[in-house]
Amino acid sequence: MFRRVLMLLLVLGLPVAALSTGLTAYESSMRTVQAQVAERHEVTARVTSNVHGDDRVSKQRAQIRWTERNGIVRTGITLVGPGTPKGATMRVWVDRDGAITGAPMNAVTAKANGWFVGGMAALCAVAGFYAARAAMLLALDRRRYAQWDVEWDLVEPLWSERFRR
Repeated sequence: MFRRVLMLLLVLGLPVAALSTGLTAYESSMRTVQAQVAERHEVTARVTSNVHGDDRVSKQRAQIRWTERNGIVRTGITLVGPGTPKGATMRVWVDRDGAITGAPMNAVTAKANGWFVGGMAALCAVAGFYAARAAMLLALDRRRYAQWDVEWDLVEPLWSERFRR
């Protein structure tokens, strides 16, 4: 009986849990996408310092300068590829305050986030099902063993008395 109730809960609860949490995560991520798109923009910046170091693999820190839409000239530090010459142009993302930041989150990332969270909710629902089933089996086994102990306490004296004669 308990197994059937658990299976019914799993069959009905798994899709509900996965869809509701996945859609909630997707909607939340899309709000983040919209907020970041509204507050960030891409500008063309010019490298104003020499890139030091012989490392050909990792990026190096370099000073850059760009002009905002309203004509204000700003400077900042960002990572550039090895061997980037002074005066090279590059595209960087900046926020409303003119601080260098990363690219805004996109809709593909929001969708992937929703799928991931929904999938994790489904896995948690299945894990909860198996945990509840294991806990119930453990409780039933302990109850059976306790009953067997009580019955053995009643039967054992009669049983052992039989062999003493």
